[in-house]
Amino acid sequence: MNPENALTHTTVLLHEAVDALNIRSDGIYVDGTFGRGGHSRLILSRLGESGRLVVFDKDPQAIAAANDLAQHDPRVRVVHNGFATLTQALDDLGIGAVHGILCDLGVSSPQIDDASRGFSFRFDAPLDMRMDTTRGLSAAQWLAQADEQDIYEVIRDYGEERFARQIARTIVAQRGESPIDTTRKLAQIAARCVRTRERGQDPATRTFQAVRIFINRELDEIQALLPQAVARLHTGGRLAVIAFHSLEDRIVKQFVKSHSTLPPVPKWAAVRDADLPQPPLRSVGKAVKPSAAETAANPRARSAVLRVAERTLAPYSPAK
Repeated sequence: MNPENALTHTTVLLHEAVDALNIRSDGIYVDGTFGRGGHSRLILSRLGESGRLVVFDKDPQAIAAANDLAQHDPRVRVVHNGFATLTQALDDLGIGAVHGILCDLGVSSPQIDDASRGFSFRFDAPLDMRMDTTRGLSAAQWLAQADEQDIYEVIRDYGEERFARQIARTIVAQRGESPIDTTRKLAQIAARCVRTRERGQDPATRTFQAVRIFINRELDEIQALLPQAVARLHTGGRLAVIAFHSLEDRIVKQFVKSHSTLPPVPKWAAVRDADLPQPPLRSVGKAVKPSAAETAANPRARSAVLRVAERTLAPYSPAK
């Protein structure tokens, strides 16, 4: 199957991300966000018979697609969980170090375009927003019970919404009259409260982003993944992460920078560079963004940023 046409989902930075992994035919790789398998299929096309690929996803529909792939390809192992469970999942599979880890963050096009999932304000649907519909509170359930201050902080911090206070206050007032249980109801609240809007952006955009990130613990899971990834990479193994908004990218950028930069040495210290402790990561190249041709063909790719880091010989243990 052509990896670029997997279940009509257009994979962002497909070749750039997989190329960055420097695939070896007998290697073990992780796709932390299987989605509809675009990156996974291209990785598999470059693996030999002894290579292995472990794929993670929370979404039951993505897992169904992954299981179908695994039935036809014995090199694939499927984990129905988020990538923050990397260490435990690899232990359970009897896998130690791996040669590359790829994560394509955020919500996928099939999730957005499926009205029943409640991710998009373009449809009127139940307000769910869970990537894994088998676990946890839906967005509607959380909004029905959360304190106004908590709602305000989520929309402010994860949506960077200037009108977060007004939106939170209106949510609490309105839920006293009727449940906020559909995407249209939440979008209408945002439309009333957001007095100025960015060109080409719906007033509900930042609120929906914020609630989705919170419900799925997206930023927490990125922060949990990164140290686990470094600890499980072979020397020379690559970590490639595609982020779609500044909050995600900032976490990845700062982590790579802090783990690929030597600590400052006092001017008075007579220490040769060769004697300094080496960092556990080496940043590989500059951040990669989609080409003009890719963004023209797939406008949802326009905000994507790919960052790549390589594991060094330096010892590393994640902080407890």
